[in-house]
Amino acid sequence: MARHDAYRILPLFLPVADTARQLDWQPSVDVYRACNSWLLKFDLAGVRPQDIELLLIGNILTIRGVRRDCMIEQGYSQYRMEIAYNRFERSIEIPGPLDSASVTTEHRDGMLLVRISWEDGV
Repeated sequence: MARHDAYRILPLFLPVADTARQLDWQPSVDVYRACNSWLLKFDLAGVRPQDIELLLIGNILTIRGVRRDCMIEQGYSQYRMEIAYNRFERSIEIPGPLDSASVTTEHRDGMLLVRISWEDGV
């Protein structure tokens, strides 16, 4: 993978015309380090996998997408809203060169697990 190429994991089906979009929230993330890998655990409760885009450019991992309020039933109106529904984006700088790293994802129990790994000597 070239250092400046975007590494797209999951497609994001969002309107293109919204270039000056408002970002209402940033997902929380836990970052873990192992010998030859990183594990990033993003809190994305209520976000569908098809609404997530993941990019790795150089050593910056960016996750963006949208959480939609799809649980509204007929006859209900808002009384109190504490959950953020809208577009989000979060960028994390990963120390070290990631030119030959592989990226895998797993969506589990409202968490997105992103593994960035490489072989010894790389």
